[in-house]
Amino acid sequence: MSADVTAVVVRLKLSLLRNGLLQSGGRRAAYIASAVVTLLFAALQLLGLIALRGNAHAVSVAVLLVVVLAVGWAVMPLFFPGGDETLDPTRLVMLPLRPRPLVRALLAASLVGIGPVFTLCLLVGSAVSVAHGSVAYVVAVVGVVLALLVCVALARAVAVANIRLLTSRKGRDLAVLSGLVIAIGAQLANFGVQRLGSSGLAQLDPAGDVLRWVPPASAIGAVDSASSGSYGVAVAQLALSAGALVALVALWSRHLTRLMISPDGSTLQAATDSAARERTSTGLGRLLPGGRTGTVVERSLRYIWRDPKTKAAWVTSLAIGLIVPVFNALQGTGSIYFACFAAGMLGIQMYNQFGQDTSAFWMVATTISSPRDAYVELRGRALALLVITLPYAAFVTVVTTAMLGDWARLPEALGLSFALLGAMLATGAWTSARFPYSIPQEGYKNVAPGQTGLAWISIFGGMIAAALLCAPVITLTIWLNVMRDGDRWSWVLLPVGTLYGAAITLAGLRLAAPRTAARLPEILAAVSKG
Repeated sequence: MSADVTAVVVRLKLSLLRNGLLQSGGRRAAYIASAVVTLLFAALQLLGLIALRGNAHAVSVAVLLVVVLAVGWAVMPLFFPGGDETLDPTRLVMLPLRPRPLVRALLAASLVGIGPVFTLCLLVGSAVSVAHGSVAYVVAVVGVVLALLVCVALARAVAVANIRLLTSRKGRDLAVLSGLVIAIGAQLANFGVQRLGSSGLAQLDPAGDVLRWVPPASAIGAVDSASSGSYGVAVAQLALSAGALVALVALWSRHLTRLMISPDGSTLQAATDSAARERTSTGLGRLLPGGRTGTVVERSLRYIWRDPKTKAAWVTSLAIGLIVPVFNALQGTGSIYFACFAAGMLGIQMYNQFGQDTSAFWMVATTISSPRDAYVELRGRALALLVITLPYAAFVTVVTTAMLGDWARLPEALGLSFALLGAMLATGAWTSARFPYSIPQEGYKNVAPGQTGLAWISIFGGMIAAALLCAPVITLTIWLNVMRDGDRWSWVLLPVGTLYGAAITLAGLRLAAPRTAARLPEILAAVSKG
């Protein structure tokens, strides 16, 4: 019976993959391309790990790599809950299945996919890099299997323990943090690689000595112990990984049993509360001006907070806008002008303003009967962005200045940031009217099929235009830096940049308003394709 259930669930996983690829040619091409890139990267990692064979610090690299893999498997269900349809066992709740056979079946199904193959390649490479002798290779086979099963069981246990949250709307919003995780992870990896390149692999040894006793890295640590003849230590390290696997499976089974027999009452209290709750304006709403401007600002801020796609874009921009200047400062390659990166990343949010409304833009279009109405609408959206972008850009600039200790250049950095922000708001308003495109509400894509060219023109064309609009302030900055007594007058760039940014923003809004009012049908058609 258990073997039959396992075979059925594995076939179900394969059917889900096959049917997903049959939905569209674009999805099939994307899957094949991602699989090829992933496998090529895995092959390069495998070769690189094998090349470490014989290096005195190979075991430190191997165990750290396995720990990173385990962390990746643990957070994958939280940030990408839609990546594997079989992560949600509640779809099987009506079937007469017992927990133990179901656990074994789902564990076997978890080994199907690109992720397990990628993990297996890295685990094999890690084991080969530290294995020396026939006994070590036998231990390596057991260790690789144990490490792979621990990673998979860890992902399943985390997913089942949080499945009620992940299948709710608020839970799905966790996916917006993936941009933050990827951005921080990429910068940390870059920082670590540069440090290793300058200091060598020896500085990994203290962490490796500790992590080789932490499952599932202990399974690879056992291979190194067997290579050096410490067979008792190798058995103990394998036992740690085996114990972790048993504990994870037991935890997974307990949560699975509770999930399959308990009713889902997550929405009952919410429904009761919503019926009794009276809708009132938020504290922020009371501070906003009256009329259309205040309404547009509050609506835009609500989009930022509630819409998953909009929130994802904002979280990513906020994170990268801070990470790039800060990490460059930490690496000793920073410049005060890197702080302008925050203004640039946040200014992008002004682009395609009507795309976030999707087909609901018709309600906005019915309230616009003149260029004046369009100007007020665009002005309200720009003000909503300024509520966040202006203080954040200033904060990033101050933090970068403090890390570099270059306080004399703070005024000019702030002036440049404000000028760039104003230019991007201006070009964003114009491109929103001239090159609107739809943002699909479902799936991971941020551009509807057939509109990719519009998105590229809107964003990159607008960024180039914004840089050109900032040319006067940039020229003034260069001139003050090359003149003999320029440092005495660098403070002038703060008021000049601020006033220039405000002026260029107002000019851009006024130029975009007539085009917006004249192209309402075209804008509605463009943003409704998703």
